[in-house]
Amino acid sequence: MKVILDTNVIVSGIFWKGASEKVLYALADDKFKLVISSRIITEIIKTLTNFKIKLPFDEILLWLSILLWKAELVEPEERVDVIKDDPDDNKFIEAAIVENADYIVSQDKHLLNIKEYKGIKIILPEDFVKIIS
Repeated sequence: MKVILDTNVIVSGIFWKGASEKVLYALADDKFKLVISSRIITEIIKTLTNFKIKLPFDEILLWLSILLWKAELVEPEERVDVIKDDPDDNKFIEAAIVENADYIVSQDKHLLNIKEYKGIKIILPEDFVKIIS
């Protein structure tokens, strides 16, 4: 199963207990294949670097190493304009299209409101945990 994780799921999983943390543990246990693009990686770095809870840079690098080790890195050539209210979120859909991903896991209402795009389901971490359990 191929999955895109929104940056908010990764950050939540790093800092707090709950469904997002369970998603990261499932990634570590190879319960799904992570799909990621350079634009998503850039957002993760920016978010973790500027986050209100400071994470030492070596820990940011450690998390990036783990994500990249577990991920299929893609570079979408096709751009989409699906999310009008927050066009930056389109990068998750673009990465999902390249690898024909099964899910985008997100806590972002702009993505979640879409529900599905070209057969790619967009769901909450809580719902994804039920699928992989």
